[in-house]
Amino acid sequence: MPPPRVNKNPRNETTTKDNTGTLNDPFKFLNQDYQELKKSFITNNKRFVDDKFPPESSSIDPNKKLKLDLDKIEWLRPSKIVSDPQLIVQGVSRFDYSQGPYLGNCWFLASVGALTFMNEIVDQVMPVDQSFGKDYAGIFHFRFWRFGKWIDVVIDDKLPTIDGKLIFVHSKTSNEFWPALLEKAYAKVCGSYADMHAGHVSEALLDFTGGVHVNFELEKPAIDLWSLMDRAAKTQVLMACGSRQGEKSENILPNGIVQGHAYTVTGVFKVTCQGKPVRLVRLLNPWGMAEWNSAWSDKMSMEDFTKNFEEIDICCLSPDFLDSSSKCSWTTTCYNGSWESGTTAGGCINNKESFWMNPQFRVRIEELDAECASGQCPENILVSLMQIHEKRYRSLVSTYSIGFSVYRMKDEKFPAKFFYSRRPVEDSGNFINTRHVMKFFKLEPGEYLIVPATFRPNESAKFMLSIYTKTESHKKGKKPAMTYV
Repeated sequence: MPPPRVNKNPRNETTTKDNTGTLNDPFKFLNQDYQELKKSFITNNKRFVDDKFPPESSSIDPNKKLKLDLDKIEWLRPSKIVSDPQLIVQGVSRFDYSQGPYLGNCWFLASVGALTFMNEIVDQVMPVDQSFGKDYAGIFHFRFWRFGKWIDVVIDDKLPTIDGKLIFVHSKTSNEFWPALLEKAYAKVCGSYADMHAGHVSEALLDFTGGVHVNFELEKPAIDLWSLMDRAAKTQVLMACGSRQGEKSENILPNGIVQGHAYTVTGVFKVTCQGKPVRLVRLLNPWGMAEWNSAWSDKMSMEDFTKNFEEIDICCLSPDFLDSSSKCSWTTTCYNGSWESGTTAGGCINNKESFWMNPQFRVRIEELDAECASGQCPENILVSLMQIHEKRYRSLVSTYSIGFSVYRMKDEKFPAKFFYSRRPVEDSGNFINTRHVMKFFKLEPGEYLIVPATFRPNESAKFMLSIYTKTESHKKGKKPAMTYV
């Protein structure tokens, strides 16, 4: 077995010469240019109709999986639904909308609820240069982060209705349409409305921010989770959670919690009751109904939160909230790579003869000063691995079970049987069939090798590996020493 291949020169494969795919210059989804299309339709005094996501049944439910009578659906522009349509009425709020009855996309709408707390991120996703007023041409655009790149998504404003009422997400203010248009833009990215049915809340959180994502299981959190949530709530983060599964999907418990359902975390608080501190969590159900009705309603204690909910997802622009010390900051390095059958798809460590073939990334962990190293957050590295897919329809995407292993490097020379003689010092845990896995952990100062892999050999796929490492603030801006192997 050949030794691991070490490239002495770091190579960040996400870097592009023209910076296309950034927020300032996003990719034009399906090659549609918002500004050019809008100008053309204004000049010709016409309303835009999107031929790439037409107002037809194929854009709603191409495979007829939803319980909808498609013949009853009429696509209407907001001006045909109300007399005075507005994109936004008195700002965006988590109270603006309710989920429609035909589509199980609570994972997406829970993320929308989190989005409403962050005006800066709202302006990224929903550019401000659009309205139903001056220069209206029936065209809108939204921006999402997809697998390492920002895309600009153009839509027309024809919305599916039955008897003049929106059939999917709808605003509680009858003439406000940002929720329905945002949902339509995301449905276009997914392929259809039906392709949004069922999902993980982390998917939309990442697509709204392009930032760092951390996930914690609530049964046995390894850290002081409430303190971390408290720090997160004070910064630019989006938080959502999932309730524990029941025997029936979306069954409502006597305490008001919907089982197997996504919620927005809208705040964390500390109060004093009978002389004792109580930690509370406030949640939003995207249904707009069915809420917690036990102790501390409308909030719940942290103890009740961990009993009723399975996991929490936190997504942010910067991971600095992870540590309570102002002397600590986090730096990021991202790489795009691939597993190719027969060459770089070696499978998990169980496959001793081929594991060495997997792409390998080398990182150096620096020693921190005492205050930074001993803060509330002793962990000093976050590794994130995401599969990249390019299929047009989300429901047709097949993912592999993925994970990663981390090895301590002792010298520059590798024995021929390196992976036979070494055990990983950390790993992602069980390989999971999902779009994204991450692990938050502590490593001693030194050099390490990170090996992302699919569970089985010869499974070809593209991936993005993001590595976040803790540094001292006076060293901010210095990237961790990283080598693609």
